[in-house]
Amino acid sequence: MFRPKRNPDKLSDQELLESYIDSGDLEELGALYSRYMHLVYGVCLKYLHDREKAKDAVNAIFEHLISEIPKFEIKNFKPWLYVVCKNYCLMQLRKEKSRKNQADKFLQSQFVESTTYSHPIDEASDVNLEQNLKKCIERLKEEQQRCILLFYYEEKCYQEISEQLEYPVNKVKSYIQNGKRNLKICIEEFAKQNEV
Repeated sequence: MFRPKRNPDKLSDQELLESYIDSGDLEELGALYSRYMHLVYGVCLKYLHDREKAKDAVNAIFEHLISEIPKFEIKNFKPWLYVVCKNYCLMQLRKEKSRKNQADKFLQSQFVESTTYSHPIDEASDVNLEQNLKKCIERLKEEQQRCILLFYYEEKCYQEISEQLEYPVNKVKSYIQNGKRNLKICIEEFAKQNEV
């Protein structure tokens, strides 16, 4: 049966929400979400401390709502949305921390293992080391770069990387080993430049 379009501005949050749940019409959800986008942005900025990341999060949270709303019985949309935003931001921060920890572990395993003397890299500040590592990763061949990023930053195993990139497992191992060696050489070059 054809229903004439109602003016979303005249509907309550609950009416819009129920209408979206019944129809699956993203315009209804968009109308509801747009009422709170400034609040969502504010929450994201508070947690992420970065305007661009906060803007990206506003878009990502809208996508996230599409899968989240059917899972809950939502009595009051605004406070529920606040909790969703907060949880989303905390999850992003956790992922970033995990990525940073992986990078730190990688650096330690590569440049601290088997050194009994103080290496210039050990004395370099963490910020320099991370910036240099980023530059060095960008210089790797594409296959090595993709495998290294998935292995160290996304914590994927050889098999998962093999399936995702459609490389044989032995190739993935080879790309990671060669990538690690190239990164070590590159980082050491940066360290020598800093000495001069």
